[in-house]
Amino acid sequence: MKKMITIVGITAALLCTGGLATAAAGVHTVQTGDTLYKVGQTYGVSVEALKQVNGKSSSVLYPGEQLTLPASISQADKDLLARLVTAEAKGEPYAGMVAVATVVLNRVDHHDFPNTIRGVIEEVTPTGHYAFSPVKDGNINQPATEQAKRAVNEALAFHGQGQGSLYFYNPAKATNHWNATRTETVRIGDHVFAK
Repeated sequence: MKKMITIVGITAALLCTGGLATAAAGVHTVQTGDTLYKVGQTYGVSVEALKQVNGKSSSVLYPGEQLTLPASISQADKDLLARLVTAEAKGEPYAGMVAVATVVLNRVDHHDFPNTIRGVIEEVTPTGHYAFSPVKDGNINQPATEQAKRAVNEALAFHGQGQGSLYFYNPAKATNHWNATRTETVRIGDHVFAK
């Protein structure tokens, strides 16, 4: 289990960029054993945002310390993102699920894409191509798995770190291979991630 968390953490760090809004959304009292990562994953906020809102330059926490929680994304956006992860990463390893969610978050922060989670997920190009096939085929309407929900929170916790993957594809299934012209950042399961 510890090895899996390390692998997911490294993968997320390779994929992530920028951060979402960091307005205050509550307070967490640090308990023995808490880490910024655990707090971030629990509340679906990035470690970087936790550091920024709390004026921390290190990751050291003290039991009893009060952490201001930055705003996270809405429950509706979390659900939409988890449903996309469920549809896009079905049969992929957990790290691949985190990576799919990370791509969406990175696109929200990138000037070439819509600046909302819903906008990124539902994007259709001027030529009629859907950014994500589950939107076109309706699979996004299926309920999210618990694993996909955890993957979304993990992607949110690592948001703001890494190399900025903006695309992913399965070379065995892709009919258009323009993604192969992009800079590969990592391969997870059957997916290639790129920027």
